[in-house]
Amino acid sequence: MSILAARPVAGCPLCGEAGGVPVASAGRWRVIRAEDAAFPAFYRLVWREHVAEFSDLPAAERHECIDAVSAIETVLRETLAPTKINLATLGNVVPHLHWHVIARFGWDSHFPNPVWGAEQREPSVPAVQRLALPLAELDAAVAHALVPFGAE
Repeated sequence: MSILAARPVAGCPLCGEAGGVPVASAGRWRVIRAEDAAFPAFYRLVWREHVAEFSDLPAAERHECIDAVSAIETVLRETLAPTKINLATLGNVVPHLHWHVIARFGWDSHFPNPVWGAEQREPSVPAVQRLALPLAELDAAVAHALVPFGAE
């Protein structure tokens, strides 16, 4: 199966592009790491089928989706000890169901503002260098945690 949408919709960037570094893939969803220097521990679970809202999914698929999101959150909490985890399914610009799972730290450039809010400070050390482990190891830990949910 393609890493992209099962039934792509023309013009949808989540249907037509990977959207970041591929981390894990399952039958109904894929997980990528967003390439954002300010927020290196920023993952997205993207639903393969082009649906706009979480409530568009049947109950079993909603459970599968949120269980996978929870697994990503757990890995970030256990490996990075962030100040907070941000979860979001905004989709205002891209109406294709996707969850943002973002590890936030008191030292990050925007904290306590949202990642889309105003910058509060300019970090003296690049964010990726402040993480407790390298991104490749973090990606591997996320992928491993998603195996029980069907990830390859």
